[in-house]
Amino acid sequence: MEKTSPEAVGFSSQRLHRINALMQEYIDRKKLAGLITAVARRGQIAHLECFGKMDVEASKPMPVDAIFRIFSMTKPITTIAALMLYEEGHFQLDDPVSRFIPAIAGMKVYSESTATGHHLVEQERPMTIRDLFLHTSGLPYDEPDGSPVEVMYHQADISNPESSLHQMVQKLGKLPLASQPGSIWRYGLSSDVLGYLVEVIADMPFDEFLEQRIFSPLVMKDTSFYVRPENHGRLTAVYGPAEGGGIVRLDINRHSEPRRFLSGGGGLVSTTADYLRFAQMLLNRGELDGVRLLSRKTMELMTINHLPPRLLPYRLGPPELDHITLGHGWGLGVRVLMDVTQVGWLGSEGEYGWGGYANTMFWVDPKEEIICLFMTQFIPPHVHYPVERQFKVLVYQAIVD
Repeated sequence: MEKTSPEAVGFSSQRLHRINALMQEYIDRKKLAGLITAVARRGQIAHLECFGKMDVEASKPMPVDAIFRIFSMTKPITTIAALMLYEEGHFQLDDPVSRFIPAIAGMKVYSESTATGHHLVEQERPMTIRDLFLHTSGLPYDEPDGSPVEVMYHQADISNPESSLHQMVQKLGKLPLASQPGSIWRYGLSSDVLGYLVEVIADMPFDEFLEQRIFSPLVMKDTSFYVRPENHGRLTAVYGPAEGGGIVRLDINRHSEPRRFLSGGGGLVSTTADYLRFAQMLLNRGELDGVRLLSRKTMELMTINHLPPRLLPYRLGPPELDHITLGHGWGLGVRVLMDVTQVGWLGSEGEYGWGGYANTMFWVDPKEEIICLFMTQFIPPHVHYPVERQFKVLVYQAIVD
């Protein structure tokens, strides 16, 4: 993707430069260590800027080819992989997951905890593949201080980095669901199970499928489940808030070597250039540079809301995260903007995307032909700073044509 002048694609250079001023303020005030912002329109890059440092302690400036842990921005990639198999006729969205993964067929559903233990009930209907795409499967994440089922998952070490996806589902099959399939939107391990579904249907390891069918065709050369040794110097450090202000480095090094747990929900690393290519393929309705991954009709299905009115609005977690989902629906693996009046920032109905645990974020706006990326490595996500909302406003206020 080539860089062009903002005016050539309907932006004001002066207005778009407001992004630089705000992001530099985050660096100067020691709120973030470093970041990259990118805005493309009509297939050309109008804004691509690096700020701060990728490693504060080593005083290494943020390079344009920095490698980021994208965490949950892995989910849309897993979705594309599964939809490629859907297009080949291997499954229907409402097929039971247990048809392909028998280990989870007998999962009970948590009802309540009593003095005598946890009360479990039968599934009212089987978990479907659509449930995995929509996070309505009843599968939560494994949280040590969460709900009773989240604690069970944590105690079972569901996401052990040395476990295979096969071993993960074998453990899941012995544990309950947190809710009835289809009853609520619950963020959790659905995309990880979806990744295993790809592995089972394609009869090859999940990482090999992604490399052969997505990364290599799209020339996403730095996207993988780990960073090769020769590229370790490009892997950004992760930071969090320090007591009394400023930032402190966090010890997160798990992407420096291969792992057995190929998390379809949050395991990938990538670069700004790679994810721009992936996002441009989405905007192009499944095609990039003559390579077609999905049909236009499948992309339309992926990027519309699938949640029924009774499940809206859905919640990602505590009330302070409501801004992430308010006014949005959920498509197949992506958040979809349905009502601009509810979100509190500029945007377009039909815009879709998602973010990652270390505050990476992307969105695609078909109406305005825009794709945007915000890449940094700061935990916790979404609640500590309003940078997502600020970035979106700064992008849209710069549109003049």
